[in-house]
Amino acid sequence: MEKTLHVQGMSCGHCKMAVEGALKELDGVSAAEVDLAAGKVEVAFDESKVNIDAMKDAIEEQGYDIED
Repeated sequence: MEKTLHVQGMSCGHCKMAVEGALKELDGVSAAEVDLAAGKVEVAFDESKVNIDAMKDAIEEQGYDIED
């Protein structure tokens, strides 16, 4: 499954790596790609292993806000 999350506060390469890294550490996430200009991250994941709330928590733990 794929999902686009809108993330506020990402502005640089470090932000991109922090968000992608946090998501990829989750069991079930196969890919995460941040688009800094658009303020979003595309996530590919196995919904039997991980849910959207877990992904949002991982991003928020890095200090970024999620737009619903």
